[in-house]
Amino acid sequence: MANIFDLFKKIESRPPAPAGPVTHMIVGLGNPGAQYTLTRHNAGFLALDRIAEKLGVCVDRARFRALTGEATFAGRHVLLMKPQTFMNLSGEAVREAAAFYKLSPENVIVISDDVNFDVGRIRVRAKGSDGGHNGIKNIIYQLQSDQFPRVRLGVGVKPHPDYDLADWVLAPFPKEAAEALNAALEKIYTGIELILKGDLPGAMQVCNGK
Repeated sequence: MANIFDLFKKIESRPPAPAGPVTHMIVGLGNPGAQYTLTRHNAGFLALDRIAEKLGVCVDRARFRALTGEATFAGRHVLLMKPQTFMNLSGEAVREAAAFYKLSPENVIVISDDVNFDVGRIRVRAKGSDGGHNGIKNIIYQLQSDQFPRVRLGVGVKPHPDYDLADWVLAPFPKEAAEALNAALEKIYTGIELILKGDLPGAMQVCNGK
């Protein structure tokens, strides 16, 4: 049986419950299932897990066809979300949650993988097209808007043009990418903190460099 004093310490160390209604969503994209955990396509899940870890919360409540958690981040009451619909239907979960909290697309921040950049390169954008990413494409379709900020995390460029894209994104990150990936996850945390503070240009300055 756990020591009662240790249990009290754990309770005291938990962050206080966020006050007021949810004002923003942070959505990490990926595929559910242990077999996908460390694959390139799950970069968004990895980034969201890092954010949750730093905020001291768990993303484990099943709602909106997603795993969710709530936290106070940069003074905002945020919903952290990992859609469980599989990548191509990510927008269904996002739409349900955004409608429930009456959030505009501008308050929905999406983190996804990007095969156009080397591992660890980041691109922050305020809005735009799907860039060939099916998860982003479905979110645009479901929200009927492309006016949501997104953070794209480079997962490595295909070794040659004929390499099957599905095989590439569903393959695990190589071990030698761990250092670059870890640094990028830390930078994404800082970038999203700035976005929540209303400083998107600052987030772009922090994240978009080499």
